Amino acid sequence: MAEHYYTQNPESEHHERLVRATACGLTLEFVTDAGVFSKDGLDPGSRLLIESMPSLSGRVLDLGCGWGPVGVFLARLNPAARLVMADVNERALGLARRNLQGNGVTADVVASDGFSNIPGLFEHVVTNPPIRAGKQVIYAMFDEAFNRLEPGGTLTIVIRKQQGAPSALKHFQETFGNAEIAAKDAGYWIIRARKEETT
Repeated sequence: MAEHYYTQNPESEHHERLVRATACGLTLEFVTDAGVFSKDGLDPGSRLLIESMPSLSGRVLDLGCGWGPVGVFLARLNPAARLVMADVNERALGLARRNLQGNGVTADVVASDGFSNIPGLFEHVVTNPPIRAGKQVIYAMFDEAFNRLEPGGTLTIVIRKQQGAPSALKHFQETFGNAEIAAKDAGYWIIRARKEETT
């Protein structure tokens, strides 16, 4: 059976490397490895996601954090935020813990398939979703994210146009009652929706 970056326990041989990544004018160093998403460095979609985020505070979830670039950058850029980073891939989580420590920031790192092991509500959820897992899986993640947001909270994703960004935007509009394209670059769309506050 072929391994994916969302495999829980990758069996591929380790091949650790040190990579540098720059976003928002900040350059950080990370350890990556085989068996994780974008092992060669920060992918363009995640960079755009980081650079499109406003200032954050409160509880922030990096869902499907991989080796941690989005969460680590957000923690460095938003010291008032309380980061939770979650992934199903145990190897990726080990790297995320090391990369948090190596860059002088902290977060709660949680092993979780989707939201199954993540407690509580969040002011913001961000994700570069596992497109290869299929539309049914990632839309279920989006819907659960809606349920896990505080009133006024936001869900922000990055998705490529040819991998379903227009239909994801429509789904957000139906689920949240609103959605915006916060940024576009090289075929990547940043889609953000806000959970409306009940009166």
